[in-house]
Amino acid sequence: MLVAVLCAGFAIAATMAAIATTSARGGDGEGDGPRVPLEIRQMLRDVSDDRIEQSVRRLADFGTRHTLSSQTDPNRGIGAAANWIFDQFQSYAAASGGRLTVERQTFIQPVTPPRIPVPTPITNVVATLRGTQPESADRIYVVSGHYDSRCSNVDDAVCDAPGADDDASGVAAVLEMARVMSRHELDATIKFVAFAGEEQGLFGSTFFAQQAQAAGLNIAGMFSNDIVGSSLGQNGERNRRDVRLFAEGPPSNETAQEAALRRTMGGENDSAARQLARFVEEHAEAAFPSMNVWIIYRRDRFLRASDHVPFLDRRFPANRFTEPNEDFRHQHQNVRVENGVQFGDLPEFVDFDYATRVTKVNAAALGALALGPAAPRNVRVETSTLSVDTRLMWQANTEPDLAGYEIVYRDTTEPIWTHTIKVGNVTSFTVEGITKDNFLFGVRAVDSDGNRSVVTFPRP
Repeated sequence: MLVAVLCAGFAIAATMAAIATTSARGGDGEGDGPRVPLEIRQMLRDVSDDRIEQSVRRLADFGTRHTLSSQTDPNRGIGAAANWIFDQFQSYAAASGGRLTVERQTFIQPVTPPRIPVPTPITNVVATLRGTQPESADRIYVVSGHYDSRCSNVDDAVCDAPGADDDASGVAAVLEMARVMSRHELDATIKFVAFAGEEQGLFGSTFFAQQAQAAGLNIAGMFSNDIVGSSLGQNGERNRRDVRLFAEGPPSNETAQEAALRRTMGGENDSAARQLARFVEEHAEAAFPSMNVWIIYRRDRFLRASDHVPFLDRRFPANRFTEPNEDFRHQHQNVRVENGVQFGDLPEFVDFDYATRVTKVNAAALGALALGPAAPRNVRVETSTLSVDTRLMWQANTEPDLAGYEIVYRDTTEPIWTHTIKVGNVTSFTVEGITKDNFLFGVRAVDSDGNRSVVTFPRP
């Protein structure tokens, strides 16, 4: 009798059995995690802690990288640092077989009191790894660190500001990812960016996000790596296993209509940024299980912000990576000794092994995003009738290697997707006997290699 029921296609008992026995985190990888492609395994093997250390120390050697420091001095200041970063990207491009291209994105920031007293050139250094699948190449992922630095007085452009952890560590991670990942062909496009002007007011990233929005770019995800180099906090706790990932809930510029829709759906925890964070946590931990992605349900830390914020403000999904326990004696401080305590953001306080581990978390997530399909678009759930079933509909993906879709679901109090239903290459499906009143649903795409997309949360 059981065999007959299971063979009955979409019978209620079959659907219930599928839901009850299939974990949303299951896949073709090791253990309970998703599939980990060989390309990603190779990328993680190739990440070099020696190179990350060399990059952090070289950036600190420029003395200061303050946004208002010298643009022309060949050895000291932000101009020298920008040239060095550009040259590093260029060396990776030369070895990439034409896959990686490099550019400077320079603009003049007008007088912006109190931190920009005169019109100031600001230069973002951008390396683009173009996707090789025509249907996916216009889908873009951005990963960044900021190369400017500061002292205790944010307007002091001449003091020594080595900025080793904040944020040479993030730039070093981005450089190393560009070197390693440019050796591989990926479906979608990745932009590796070293932003300037962050300490003065997120000016470099704001310009980049504004230009991307004006050009209609499809930025499907953005990661800011800001302060990712120290495992030892001011509280005395050393933690080499965790990296915080800040993920905003409802957008700060949410409209009244959007807020009403969110309340109807119970989607307070299902923003695009949090779907991206769930993807990162799942895929990075599958590829690199010795690290834990600690998702923080906030836009950022109190009194602070990073380069992901201008992207969030323009409705691009964006998260921020940062170390779990900070030491504020080594951020935004003049280099000095007080009462026997060393202040200043010096390389000696960077744990290069930890910075390497954070780099691998980023690379694993970015690789999974760029190798996988796009998230389904226009996902809807039928809410116009009373029913014990749940019907979902979505727009078909265009990738030629698309295999089909999965419906995921979880209890309303659970933080991650817990169950999945494989529904094949269709654009609608009715989950029989499971009501949308009791659970949260989403849809993700799967390609022929088993790579999955980020989940899309439905609207009514």
